Amino acid sequence: MKTVVNLTQQSVVEEIESVLNTYPSHPYQQAFAIPDLRQELITFVLKRIPSFYSVMSDEEIPLAEPEQGSLGYYKLPRKPLEQQLHLQNLIHQGICLIVQEKSDWISRRVCETVQPACEPSHWFG
Repeated sequence: MKTVVNLTQQSVVEEIESVLNTYPSHPYQQAFAIPDLRQELITFVLKRIPSFYSVMSDEEIPLAEPEQGSLGYYKLPRKPLEQQLHLQNLIHQGICLIVQEKSDWISRRVCETVQPACEPSHWFG
């Protein structure tokens, strides 16, 4: 049996990882580690780009970890620089928009870890 597989989503997820790695851990990487926000960012980008699909047989679709020749290794054709920059720009826009719209929600859920040596002492009252 043949199955239609969306190749765009895997490429978008990988590019989002790459772009997020250029942002500071707090609050950006921590915020987008939350599955709901990560999915919102993926959806934001996917709605704004064309999708590419491939037909695969059931034997080609992986059940676990990606191996060479499996779905995890099927990628979109090499993207010209202009397309890649467009995709990265959409990711940056999505990050900014989501952080702006949900700043209060993010600040309540993503607390910056404070080093005990840097926090003022309450011992003296």
